[in-house]
Amino acid sequence: MSEIENIKKLRQSTGAGFKDCNAALKESNGDLEKAAEILRVKGIAKASKKMSRNAKEGVIVVSKDDKKTSLIEINCETDFVAKNDDFINFVKELSDLNNKCSSNIDKLNQSLMKNNIKVADNLVSLIAKVGEKITVGRTKTFNHEHLRNFVYQHSIIKDNVSKLAVIILLESSDKSDKIDIFGKQLSMHIAASNPSSISIDRIPEEIIKKEEALISQELQESGKPADIVKKISFGKIKKFKEEISLMTQDWVMEPKKKVYHIIEDLGLDKDIIKDFVRYKIGE
Repeated sequence: MSEIENIKKLRQSTGAGFKDCNAALKESNGDLEKAAEILRVKGIAKASKKMSRNAKEGVIVVSKDDKKTSLIEINCETDFVAKNDDFINFVKELSDLNNKCSSNIDKLNQSLMKNNIKVADNLVSLIAKVGEKITVGRTKTFNHEHLRNFVYQHSIIKDNVSKLAVIILLESSDKSDKIDIFGKQLSMHIAASNPSSISIDRIPEEIIKKEEALISQELQESGKPADIVKKISFGKIKKFKEEISLMTQDWVMEPKKKVYHIIEDLGLDKDIIKDFVRYKIGE
């Protein structure tokens, strides 16, 4: 086999570049197996160096079966790589495995991919190949048995790969089309309005405390009397809670109404919304 043919074969089996394959073959005296091993080791070294860089781009991928629906965030450094075919193929398969693993990251990393290599090792190889830091970010799996499940994706790159994704779970015995319409519209509302919780009483305490501290600092610097500051602070916190709680947000499709008004107008149970998640790259 000629030197060029060896390089081509090594490139096909490893995905490495021409120069790296050529150098590895020279180092291994033309032994393809040794050259592949050299590239694997060097790939790990290259990947380790890249892991100190920032990865703020990437994709959100959604996978589902009859019982579960999952989101997984995979980050990279540039939008160019986020649209690369090798990256897209990897994240789609990774998303399916994540759904099977119910977002158990340790189990996911040890799962075998179609090439019979573990996820963690395939990730290292992909980093070496594309030349960017790639990391697995947020993951979430919902068991939606006995619940109505709705998915919305925005800025779709390909199929189930996008820049933003929403999953919501509704519980209703109503089988009419209005549930499907409401579910689709609600998922788009969540994508646009980014609520922190379903209702005010479910807003995480740390979010409220952080906002209270910011408002307090702002008002203290205003020089207003203490009693006025207290009233203004109360009003601002009340408004803040309403704006980040799904049920009290202005309905995107009809801003004069709140989300809970729409639920009432449709004659649905006030507790129809059981859970939701919204992931967007960069947030």
